Amino acid sequence: MAPTTVATSQFPFLDLKAQYATIRAEITAAVTRVLESQHFILGPEVAALEEELKPTTGCRYVYGCASGSDALLLALMALGIKPGDEVIAPPFTFVATIGAIERLGARTVFVDIDPGTFNVCPKLVAKAITGKTKAVIPVHLFGLSADLAPIMEAAGKYEVPVIEDAAQAIGARYKEKPVGSIGAIGCYSFFPSKNLGGAGDGGIVSTNDPAIADALKVLRTHGSKTKYRYELLGINSRLDALQAAILRVKAKYLDAWTEGRRRNADRYRELFKKYGLERKVNPPTEPAGSRHVYNQFTIRVERREALRAHLQQDGIPTEIYYPYPLHLQPAFAYLRYREGSLPHAETAAREVLSFPNYPELTEDQQQVIVSAVARFFSHVSVGAEKEK
Repeated sequence: MAPTTVATSQFPFLDLKAQYATIRAEITAAVTRVLESQHFILGPEVAALEEELKPTTGCRYVYGCASGSDALLLALMALGIKPGDEVIAPPFTFVATIGAIERLGARTVFVDIDPGTFNVCPKLVAKAITGKTKAVIPVHLFGLSADLAPIMEAAGKYEVPVIEDAAQAIGARYKEKPVGSIGAIGCYSFFPSKNLGGAGDGGIVSTNDPAIADALKVLRTHGSKTKYRYELLGINSRLDALQAAILRVKAKYLDAWTEGRRRNADRYRELFKKYGLERKVNPPTEPAGSRHVYNQFTIRVERREALRAHLQQDGIPTEIYYPYPLHLQPAFAYLRYREGSLPHAETAAREVLSFPNYPELTEDQQQVIVSAVARFFSHVSVGAEKEK
């Protein structure tokens, strides 16, 4: 049998070149400004970015760091998390969430997700809190806020701090408040694929607590307030001035780009409804009181691999975030979770599929995507009828 031919993608899953083309001159000017200053680590550009992002984060204190992964690590360090402490987190997220916990010798207590939102289930968080719990990390997955009110209530009863993993959710809101401003600390990523992405790694940590802010600022610079004097055992996690300058340009467009993603999400839902596909693809929803920013537009479908292969044949790119839940990953086998222990996360890992969603995506391109999905389900229906 001849090998199956896969069509070349009709358009990219994420078109960063299209975004860059609209701001090329501004980016070039920003980079040149830094090169001429020869100030590359922290400094005025980073300080300006931190100040400019305070309204977006809703926090009094914002500090740049080397990555979203480091933001999580710094947050845990600032709260004094130590070996043996328990930290509650979901298994359906990027590995950095759990890696930060385990790297400090703390123990992750996995809590299953809400199958409707992919975010951690608040009721299960409340049940999981014990005297050993020293932090809770809800993840605002794909750009949708976790249901924070009941999580904050449950954590507050035991005086357990909440760290918001907002790596994918800058600009998202929960009950009119920016995510990252509700818990003790907010953690953000500027990885290039994020809604506000740099030209490399970068991140920020945010807080409204002055004591935590002081710890975060010191920890990111080897634990030093004064050169060669170390108050704490910190790490090297300083944001580059080049990244800050680029992000300052992009931050001006974040609101407009976010609205573009939201329009695309609405259009996807309209098209799925037009073709009668809503119950077959289960598109993401926006719970009342939340503002979803759609870092990913993620559906869930039982025959995911077949659908993905069909779309690939038509040259339509898709991605899977995430195919393996973290509690079943080899790296965390020592935590002794077993298949079936967190069923909603495991089912999501088998069913999720993300479609292109970026501000420059056109209505015609979305029509092509949804039409191809409709053809797949049409073929499935025909096949089912023949079997009868």
